[in-house]
Amino acid sequence: MKIKQLSEHVWECSIWTIIPVSVWLVKTETGLTLVDAGVSWMAGGLLRQIKAMNLPLERIVLTHGHSDHTGSIRKLREHFEVPVYVHEAEIACMEGRQPYPGRRKAQASVEAGLVQPLAMEQPVGGLVPYWTPGHSPGHTAFYHERDGVLLAGDLFTTKRGRLHQPMAMFTADMAQAVESGAIVEQLKPELLSICHGGVVVRPHEQYEAYKLEWMNSSYNRHRNAGSAK
Repeated sequence: MKIKQLSEHVWECSIWTIIPVSVWLVKTETGLTLVDAGVSWMAGGLLRQIKAMNLPLERIVLTHGHSDHTGSIRKLREHFEVPVYVHEAEIACMEGRQPYPGRRKAQASVEAGLVQPLAMEQPVGGLVPYWTPGHSPGHTAFYHERDGVLLAGDLFTTKRGRLHQPMAMFTADMAQAVESGAIVEQLKPELLSICHGGVVVRPHEQYEAYKLEWMNSSYNRHRNAGSAK
């Protein structure tokens, strides 16, 4: 596992599968908050990093409930019996009671009763959660205001420091996801870190171009579809 300290209080923990997968450890004076839990084989590396930081894990918060964000929860909770929080709109899908939008079948990513609803825009572990739906119904980004770091899950992908759309095949409502990306203009973070891609510096400076690119590509898709009829 690759560990990178992004700021005074935020560490990015990453592995490479077919694509990069990143989660984050956020430090306060009393302990650590894990933002997302990645895939199952990240658990060992996360446990070693938690031990190295010499602070207890106090909670796990999730940007959303897709399986590549929940995989190490069970193993971590064998060592730290901590609460797990997610936006309430995710819970029924995570527990397998209904499918995620755009998917045919429901599939549980956590056991029933494990996750608890997250209070939006209320500080938790040095972070403020903001609802950013589109990729999934309850997708949430977490902002560390003191450090100016936004942890944004699957709100974007990135390439060479540039913002790109989240992966289409796993995104329920791309138009809504692009609109939710305006959180970078609202908060103006110094750094953006996402699950599947690298860090972006001052992402708000790119948002208008990112949105315009989406609008143009969407228009061209509709125009081409009309011409084909």
